[in-house]
Amino acid sequence: MPRKFYYVYIMASRSRTLYTGITSVIVRRVWQHKTGALGGFTTRYKIHRLVYFETFVEVSNAIVREKEIKDWSRQGRVALIEEQNPTWEDLSEHWYGKDTVNTKT
Repeated sequence: MPRKFYYVYIMASRSRTLYTGITSVIVRRVWQHKTGALGGFTTRYKIHRLVYFETFVEVSNAIVREKEIKDWSRQGRVALIEEQNPTWEDLSEHWYGKDTVNTKT
């Protein structure tokens, strides 16, 4: 049986509005954010860029980490992102086929 992983991730809009979440299938969840399939906050604020993620084997550890990050100030989350991704590149930019997602707006 293949090992299952869990991911804590941070998505950002071009104006750097942030969203922190958890998932077991990061490629699908990021796609949902990019396409607006989830609706709500990330769709309303056009939060389409994956700027940070961590991988966990135990879901309980991922849940603890997500709560920890969500409890931080915005400044703390920005510092976490910039430590690993100083230019705020979309880490999922090459995960999907060309022209399959329109996140320019």
